[in-house]
Amino acid sequence: MVQTPSKPLSLDEFLQLPETKPAREFINGQIIQKPMPQGKHSTVQSDLVLAVNSLLKPQHIARAYSELRCTFGGRSIVPDVAVFTWERIPRDENGKVLNTFTLAPDWTIEILSPDQNQTKVVRNILHCLAHGTQMGWLIDPEEELVFVYFADRTLAMCEEASARLPVPPFAEAFNLTVGEMFNWLKE
Repeated sequence: MVQTPSKPLSLDEFLQLPETKPAREFINGQIIQKPMPQGKHSTVQSDLVLAVNSLLKPQHIARAYSELRCTFGGRSIVPDVAVFTWERIPRDENGKVLNTFTLAPDWTIEILSPDQNQTKVVRNILHCLAHGTQMGWLIDPEEELVFVYFADRTLAMCEEASARLPVPPFAEAFNLTVGEMFNWLKE
């Protein structure tokens, strides 16, 4: 749902508004409410964050975050999963993770909800790529396929159960097939 404020808000003014559930995003001066995640979306999202973190976090390679607000390039978006390489995670002087992330994720992952506009989601992925993101995934649980957006803006569609999903170079140790991902919906 798109909300047009009575008077245009700046990005800074938007960031002062209270957070909502589901999250709102600020895109091109508009406030866009994300849809409430449903069963398939939540299952894939939570299992994917767990899978990425179980492999990449202990080695301090990267960390996956669920529903993390990322503000950069004039937008404030909330990817379903945002993965940051270890050295790019914003931290305070004590080494603790900051609350505010003002940079694009290294890997952005969106999971399409049944009533979600695919074009808006793709635009967010492309915005991330334009600001340094190495790879974007658009997961469609209903169709059981994944669109993979590479940094050079090429696109791959993965739908065969045995297809290994492409990952950014920093995550080369992460091995997941289309079938393994969608089998999470049966567990």
